[in-house]
Amino acid sequence: MVARFANGKGIRGVLNYNESKVAAGEAHLILASGFGGDASKYTFAQKLQRFEHLTVLNSRVKTNAVHISLNFDQQNKLDNQTLLQISLAYMERIGFGDQPFLVYRHYDAAHTHVHIATVNIRPDGSRIDTHGIGWRLSEPARMALEQEFGLVMAKGRNRSNELTIKAVDIEKAVYGRTPTKRAITNVVNSVITNYRFGSLAEFNAVLQQFNVRADSGAEGTLMHEKKGLIYTLINEKGGAVGVPIKASAIYGKPTLPELEKRYALNRERRTAHKESLKSGIDNVIAKYQQITKATFSRELAEKQIAVIFRVNEQGQTYGVTYVDHRNKTVFNGSDLGKAYSAKGLLQRLSERDKVLKPDRSKATGQTQTKTYLPPPAQTNFLQLALARDKQELAPSLPRKKKRRKGKGAQQAPDQSMTQ
Repeated sequence: MVARFANGKGIRGVLNYNESKVAAGEAHLILASGFGGDASKYTFAQKLQRFEHLTVLNSRVKTNAVHISLNFDQQNKLDNQTLLQISLAYMERIGFGDQPFLVYRHYDAAHTHVHIATVNIRPDGSRIDTHGIGWRLSEPARMALEQEFGLVMAKGRNRSNELTIKAVDIEKAVYGRTPTKRAITNVVNSVITNYRFGSLAEFNAVLQQFNVRADSGAEGTLMHEKKGLIYTLINEKGGAVGVPIKASAIYGKPTLPELEKRYALNRERRTAHKESLKSGIDNVIAKYQQITKATFSRELAEKQIAVIFRVNEQGQTYGVTYVDHRNKTVFNGSDLGKAYSAKGLLQRLSERDKVLKPDRSKATGQTQTKTYLPPPAQTNFLQLALARDKQELAPSLPRKKKRRKGKGAQQAPDQSMTQ
């Protein structure tokens, strides 16, 4: 469960937002705590008067409206009775149990969620301190309720390697405005929550993976100057289908100014995954002596990395963006380095594929000892040895020296002298 707590300067705006959802069939009131009768039968003015009865007791407090949303994982299939119990327990734990509040269940997103409207002025005119209420009271309440109602925990979840956002089913979304808006809301909010992007172009690179596009208007138009933003469903060719939805009409209000607030922080958070993305790209290219753009894209897709080439009207590629679905990060090619930019990448790609031949020694498990000594020069010693046909003389042995006799020894007579 994820709890979002927001303060405002007027309960009328909070109440009007939720009541307009009810009128459009995208929400309905499931709980009215602190009201004297059946609040579902009250008019807008009667509901507003109940809250303003408290806010007028302390006119010094300008920020007196409280708007809370409790969001649940898609795995949690919760009925209205359970949502009612969770809402009552949550408001009690954060100190708003005695305040009048309205709980609306909304249907404008794929996940189950409720909105709670109330004020922070007590019947005695005192103000409920909401400074730091998120970490002081809301966070402990969230963790306790997750345990009590068996909800999917917001923290400590094991992330799957598979994509957690489903692409919009175009065929089902184009038939009516409400399904289109619900489908766009689900994709947009999921991408904003899970992915780290640093520009509108990078944001769009992710959205287009799920058949949605954000459009800020052409340069020079009033919408572009006013930083307006609309979301549109697109088909596989990138063409717009269905009815565009204003960013301000989507739950969470993902307007351009709100997106721009995230850019700097997202760039910082994605840095840790930069080297792993570069390694994934290098490993694919290293498998080939030559590799085509199509093969390059297909190989990376198997690693859950999408490659988006930006092409101008003349058909020339001027940019490339990488979407790492596994680590939920988006990088412009030039942010990774020159070798990964559009220009550098095109120099590494070819018109045909040529796989590098595998090393046989590695395939058989044999190891080769590397040496840096030059190989011995070739000689003809063997030929010379086989070519010898003359008899070689035996080697002469050295003469054995005669042993000299001592003085007492009798010398043999010299035969030459006796003859």
